[in-house]
Order: sequence, then structure tokens, then C-alpha cells
Amino acid sequence: MQTAFNKDLPLAIGADHAGYEYKEAIKQWLTEQGWNVSDKGTHGPDSVDYPDYAHPTASMVEKGEAGVGILICGSANGVCITANKHQGIRAALCWNADVASLARQHNDANIIGLPARFVSLEEAKQMVSIFLSTAFEGGRHQNRVDKISC
Repeated sequence: MQTAFNKDLPLAIGADHAGYEYKEAIKQWLTEQGWNVSDKGTHGPDSVDYPDYAHPTASMVEKGEAGVGILICGSANGVCITANKHQGIRAALCWNADVASLARQHNDANIIGLPARFVSLEEAKQMVSIFLSTAFEGGRHQNRVDKISC
């Protein structure tokens, strides 16, 4: 997989209980591809609060300690809302390959949000692959991205 992100930096991943199984599978899959994956939890299937895992994942990307992030919960709404509270974070809720591609190309998203209850594991992996290998187009999109921060 060609990557739009620097593999020299870790990839941060976090999930709540609804995304736990996908997180574990995606973490293993990415590790096999040479990614250094920093797992911010959860570490089991018991019910937890998604902000407890979205904040540490987003913080790593915000501080430049990770080059990119993946967040997974039931709908991905909660983790994306939480992550987007961090400066410089552009977390995109993705539900298909085209949205994952456009999140990178047009929005320079640096965290992908995956809705585990609405996509298959194979669809989630496909979106992650596309997200990680798609570059930001810049150009007319750069001006728009520059206007996002408050």
C-alpha cells in the first residue's frame, strides 16, 4: 500500500466497546503492513465511554506524536465529534470508499472515523487503505481547509 502519511510516525487508533473487535483486527492488519500502531484503547469488549479513547487518539495526532488516527465506535459520530474538538484535527466519518477518498483529497482529514455497526470489517479495511494511501489535493481545497479552525 502506497501511503500519503509518514510511516515513521505511529498511527494512533482508539475505539469504544462497539468498535473493539474492528480495532483489534485493523491493528493487526496494519502491523502486518509495517505500521507502528499506538493503541489508545479500549482493551476489551466491556461498555466504556468513547471520549476516553477518542481524546488520547486525537491528542497524539494533534501533538504530532502520530501522523494519522483511526477511531471506531458504533456510529462513529461520537468519536468524530470528540476528536474534532482538538485543534488541527479533521476527523471524518466515513461509510464507504468514495467518502474515505474525498475526506483525504478535499478535506485533508487526519483521522478516519469508522461506524462499526454499519460497515463490514472488510469495508472498514478498504476505507482505511484508501484513507492512508490518498493524498490531499491542495489547490482550491487548501483555502477551504484553512478556514476550518476557529
